[in-house]
Amino acid sequence: QVRLEESGGGLAQAGGSLRLSCAASGSIISVGDLGWYRQVPGKQRELVARITSGGGTNYADSVKGRFTISRDNAKKSAYLQMNSLKPEDTAVYYCNADVGAFNNGYAVTQNYWGQGTQVTVSS
Repeated sequence: QVRLEESGGGLAQAGGSLRLSCAASGSIISVGDLGWYRQVPGKQRELVARITSGGGTNYADSVKGRFTISRDNAKKSAYLQMNSLKPEDTAVYYCNADVGAFNNGYAVTQNYWGQGTQVTVSS
């Protein structure tokens, strides 16, 4: 069974930095696009940043120039470096990935979510 596990969330002051990590585990054949999303209570989950298997990236306008997404294919991991944090960055951050894995003997590609990690930025 494929699992995505986030780490690195916590409390930061405005202007500070945090680095989120996401590690995929299980009977994995391949990891495709990886993304970070965030959600605050009462609002829809929104894309923060996404990176393709080839390394192409895209970012939400609100984080461009402050956040950097990266990946380590050998470790089946993704990272989100968050600099110049703002109170409005406060949210639960979720890792998302397209993962090819064995399921009952068949190779299947599915989309997975992590359990989320809280990021709180104080002013």
